[in-house]
Amino acid sequence: MNRKEFIMSTRSLAPLLAVALALGACATGKDEVKPEPQAIKADKDGVQRVRIVGGSYFFKPGHIVVKVNVPVELLASREPGMAPHNLVIREPGAGIVVDEELATEPKKIAFTPRKVGKYAFYCTKKPPLLASHRERGMEGVLEVAP
Repeated sequence: MNRKEFIMSTRSLAPLLAVALALGACATGKDEVKPEPQAIKADKDGVQRVRIVGGSYFFKPGHIVVKVNVPVELLASREPGMAPHNLVIREPGAGIVVDEELATEPKKIAFTPRKVGKYAFYCTKKPPLLASHRERGMEGVLEVAP
């Protein structure tokens, strides 16, 4: 291929490259808008229960507020589809250690938070050669309030 043919072939790729870059920038899954905190009240039996769903690089709700020293029960699942997801919270000092695979059927995850603070929950899945689900925005906040 001579220089002129090379230049002509790369010019025809330029619009495709621009679209691919734009889509890549939009495909991070990260929203600039922070999710509204969802305060969880204890049921009559004293357990704070919340349903959480993981999907295409998100968790709903994305910000959960619970009370310290009150049992929490997450009913966690993922949306139907082929992508695997999990739910991870690694805060042993706060009494919260969760590492559960998510399925379309809800799974009960119980713990009692022992320390006030804001703790990340996230998905650790990572397809080969791509950003991890967490890097693409699949992260939320568990806020433990006094």
